[in-house]
Amino acid sequence: MTLRNIAIIAHVDHGKTTLVDELLKQSSTFRENQRIGERMMDSNDLEKERGITILAKATSVEWQGTRINIVDTPGHADFGGEVERILSMVDGAVLLVDAAEGPMPQTKFVVGKALKVGLKPIVAVNKIDRHDARPDEVVDEVFDLFAALDANDEQLDFPILYGSGRDGWMATEPDGPKDQGLKPLFDLILDRVPEPAVEKTGPFRMIGTILEADNFLGRIITGRIHSGVLKPNQNVKVLNRDRKTVETGRISKILAFRGVERIAVEEAHAGDIVAIAGLSRGSVADTFCDPAVTEPLEAQPIDPPTVTMSFMVNDSPLAGTEGDKVTSRVIRDRLLREAEGNVALQVEEAAEKDSYNVSGRGELQLAVLIETMRREGFELAVSRPRVVMQQNENGGLLEPIEEVVIDVDEEYSGSVVEKLSTRKADLIELKPSGSNRVRLVFHAPTRGLIGYQSELMTDTRGTAIMNRLFHGYESYKGPIGGRVNGVLISHDFGESVAYALFNLEDRGPMVIDPGEKVYQGMIIGIHTRDNDLEVNVLKGKKLTNVRAAGKDDAVKLTPPIRMSLERALSWIQDDELVEVTPKSIRLRKRFLDPHERKRFEKSRQLGAA
Repeated sequence: MTLRNIAIIAHVDHGKTTLVDELLKQSSTFRENQRIGERMMDSNDLEKERGITILAKATSVEWQGTRINIVDTPGHADFGGEVERILSMVDGAVLLVDAAEGPMPQTKFVVGKALKVGLKPIVAVNKIDRHDARPDEVVDEVFDLFAALDANDEQLDFPILYGSGRDGWMATEPDGPKDQGLKPLFDLILDRVPEPAVEKTGPFRMIGTILEADNFLGRIITGRIHSGVLKPNQNVKVLNRDRKTVETGRISKILAFRGVERIAVEEAHAGDIVAIAGLSRGSVADTFCDPAVTEPLEAQPIDPPTVTMSFMVNDSPLAGTEGDKVTSRVIRDRLLREAEGNVALQVEEAAEKDSYNVSGRGELQLAVLIETMRREGFELAVSRPRVVMQQNENGGLLEPIEEVVIDVDEEYSGSVVEKLSTRKADLIELKPSGSNRVRLVFHAPTRGLIGYQSELMTDTRGTAIMNRLFHGYESYKGPIGGRVNGVLISHDFGESVAYALFNLEDRGPMVIDPGEKVYQGMIIGIHTRDNDLEVNVLKGKKLTNVRAAGKDDAVKLTPPIRMSLERALSWIQDDELVEVTPKSIRLRKRFLDPHERKRFEKSRQLGAA
């Protein structure tokens, strides 16, 4: 059977996973009476909840005697480490572009990576049924993007299809015909995507691209076989990029992708994408090969991380009351296990006791890791994200700059430009984007964007759409102002009382409910002024025999501000932490004792002087 290996690439929410669903259905992968869910490739709970793809996954379909291995990739640049590895094991790509939005920052990111490894993408203009679709303009924008990314003549001569992945049809014209389903796309894949360029003979070699754990099989590595044949019980060795042998062992099982399932096979040949089990230390970007091989295969370099956070043991008075994984050792093991499978993540021990610095591509990637850990029963405290600085040859400071694209109603564009200019962002482009909307393109320092998302939503009444993409390192742009408001801090341990919260409402909005457990140093509200204020939230109503009209009316509290994990991480200051447990997200001061806080503040002021 002939083979084709392709990746589905696109900006987040342009319909990759929905298209894969339809490809599986129309290739007769399922029985006619089989119940099928939506977005089958998004198997992770967080993926289902957020509606985004976080982990790359492989599947395969058969079409006219050809097996097509399909890899569904994430659209977010924060998970770009997944995209870069995946593109090295496919021979073609289907680029999905929204018929209304056109190429977006992450489109630029994934297309740039695909062109760099020599792929010739098939362009599919998706969601053609949108009322604001503009397919001809979008195709022109895609061509301009390819040209700007130095595509060669062959890559610029890309085939174009129009259609709707949700409705299951693609055609060479925007108006159809719709009755052929996805046949035009399947035919184009067979026609335009070459067979894997591999060595049928020679020793077995394969690069690990996806790492996962299985309760029964242990460590499972997915990759494309570069040369030779692989059979169960075959002896192999693992070489890292420095040509050192990581381990030697025997393959216990070979799993091939058949639809959305993996089945054990007795033999796998060069060009096929398979998952192997039986090795305990081989990881992503390592070469799995015959014991006679001495040279590793070349692995794709990964873009460096731009954001780092401190993960530390939770030392609050409520530690251990809601989670069962609380010690430094289990947190360390979990972080190292994550870094092993995710090459875009780096973990190192911090100078502070029981603390680890975790660096990644962006706030979202780190927030997803934290959310995953809390669902596994971990309790930990995490710091505000910090950007990873670099130095140039002359010793000057360089900071990461991001390309920010904001689609917003025209009436709010002035407010957006003003706010981002105070955060040291440069306006690069301003152009119309549909009826009464404009598209603003900025180059902004990463540290200036931390915490801006919620501010943008407030300023634009929730109408703005912001997308970010790592642009490069540039000279340090100087200090950027932080949060204006101080915080209200609990001065004792106990349960918050509605009466006390009611009397504190004129001091600022609350972030906790009545009856919630609080402790000394925990943040319970946002101060209306710029200083921090210790308050008593345990103070109950004095009970006397005196009665008066209206005295015993129930207090009516203003609903508190709900802090999601992402919002909490971007809102806190450097001297504050987010306490994350399986049941709660709390805000707190780094130093719970007020005397320690004052000593720290004094030493910081002396250091600055």
